[in-house]
Amino acid sequence: MLASTSAWVKGIEDPYHFLTRQALMVVVGLAAAIGAAYCPLDKFRKLAPWMLAGVCVLLALCYMPGIGIESFGSKRWIKMPFVNQFQPSEPAKMVVVFCLAAWFARWQTEIHTFWRGFLIPGMIAGLPLLLIAGETDVGSALSLSVTVGAILFCVGTRLIYAVPTALTMISGAAWYIYNDPNRWGRIEAWLDLENPIHQLDRGMQQWRALLALGNGGPWGVGLGNGVEKFGTLTFAHIDFIFPVVGEELGLPFTLGVVLCYVLIAVAGCGIALQANNVFNRCIALGLTCLIVVPAIQNIAVTTAMLPNDGLPLPFVSYGGTSLVFSLAAVGMLVGIHRRCHARVVQEFPLSRETRLAVRL
Repeated sequence: MLASTSAWVKGIEDPYHFLTRQALMVVVGLAAAIGAAYCPLDKFRKLAPWMLAGVCVLLALCYMPGIGIESFGSKRWIKMPFVNQFQPSEPAKMVVVFCLAAWFARWQTEIHTFWRGFLIPGMIAGLPLLLIAGETDVGSALSLSVTVGAILFCVGTRLIYAVPTALTMISGAAWYIYNDPNRWGRIEAWLDLENPIHQLDRGMQQWRALLALGNGGPWGVGLGNGVEKFGTLTFAHIDFIFPVVGEELGLPFTLGVVLCYVLIAVAGCGIALQANNVFNRCIALGLTCLIVVPAIQNIAVTTAMLPNDGLPLPFVSYGGTSLVFSLAAVGMLVGIHRRCHARVVQEFPLSRETRLAVRL
């Protein structure tokens, strides 16, 4: 699908430019996955504070002129040697999961308290969240917020602290969106996609995505035969690759993509349930959410169930940083499963046991 959609990107002479770069990132991501599978997670537990400080510095570099790269009003990338562009929010999400897991593993007996069970963990996650949201990367901030909420809920943070805070944050986000003309315009376009004015402006991507899904029908028009990717559906190789899957390959493949994410969610939650300590359990749950929640958001956006927020589809869309860290997350999940798998003690039959008795 990446080869089918990226060959028609305007301004790129080589039709396989994105495909070759993504293939290189696949190799790097598989190496990262293998390394993460065999790397002991206790090292991340010890280095969690330094990792948090490092990703906060990287996120702050997105705001610095000459280092941060601004694209379409968002400052999500920084210039890096060898890779050209790097998105710090991807490692930041994983580091937040590591820090929360290390904190709750350290203070297991005080999870129900206000300070060490809610306020301090919220501050740990809040600083990277604010930096990501300030880049106008609202989609990544929302997915990370859901991940943090899932971890807090599963470790046992009291709802009397979490629910009012969540409602306050939702109210603040709603106020911010309402006062931001760009964000509020996207919501207005999403609520009225059949309006011709919105179809030529902020609602064009979602409208053309719906047309692509409708054009494909149940069985699709064939691989490479889609028409919406020829300029009308912008960013078809990144944010809106899912509608092209439906247009060219049909309903079985779109449902197959959804099924794959369902299997990842089930497997990740199963690994979290089998984990033998709080640290591994929090990491497994957090990494699963970091993969599945953005997938839910992307599919909901491309099918016009949510307003447009600009998140890629993990493992499918073009994006080297996202692919490498998603594969690394899978490697960590595999490593947690291998190390925490319950050992079955084999019981020998009584006929093979040696019995000693004293004859009187």
